[in-house]
Amino acid sequence: MRALLVDGDVSAAKVTALTLKAGGSVVDMADGGEEALELLRHYDYDIVLVALSLPDIDGFEVVRRMRGSRIGVPAMILAGAVRPEVRVRAFSLGADDFITKPFDPAELLARMNALVRRSKGHSQPTLCVGPLQLNLDSRAVTVDGSEVHVTGKEYAILELLVLRKGIVLTKEAFLNHLYGGMDEPEMKIIDVFICKLRKKLAIAGAPDLIGTVWGRGYVIRDPRPRQSALAPIRGQSLPERRQVSMAQALSAA
Repeated sequence: MRALLVDGDVSAAKVTALTLKAGGSVVDMADGGEEALELLRHYDYDIVLVALSLPDIDGFEVVRRMRGSRIGVPAMILAGAVRPEVRVRAFSLGADDFITKPFDPAELLARMNALVRRSKGHSQPTLCVGPLQLNLDSRAVTVDGSEVHVTGKEYAILELLVLRKGIVLTKEAFLNHLYGGMDEPEMKIIDVFICKLRKKLAIAGAPDLIGTVWGRGYVIRDPRPRQSALAPIRGQSLPERRQVSMAQALSAA
């Protein structure tokens, strides 16, 4: 998960960033609203956390401009104890959640995960692709109930793919989500991660989930249902297919 944290209080922002990173997120930071809006225009984030008090424009204005520019990234407001009308204003401008400082780290991470999965059309923390199950809260990966051990980077890639199931993702998108523009390795590292993930999933019983779209990137899709042995092929009707199968069985008897 890639998060943008917008907070003019540098000390508080560092503490929050550590919480997000401990939860597995890649975090970009901005101490002003204008800088945050510029980052949102150029990068693909899963969530943005915005403090109400900023040195240039306030958090309300950040959310208002986001929605005015049709930036649909889930937005969570971070603020101290405030009156109910402040919360109401935040929601009316397009905020998706509001959490009061000081907040419990576990609650913050749980709210973030809930916002992100709902924004992708998922109501439950466990996401499924064929026999593969990925739990956003526990960061557990299983295939048919058996745990698959993956590294932090492998999980991040799998999470990105599953949350955007059916969407082709470029290697640049993977690098941005994994490294956030900091100390990025060569793009071929993504091929290495994907190769290792495919092997682990295949051994666990979930082969061919991650597809390659040549010249574009990678995509994860639900597996196609297997064709029945009695399914008509090449214009042959189903009764004809059954007759052939029965004749073959009798001749073999």
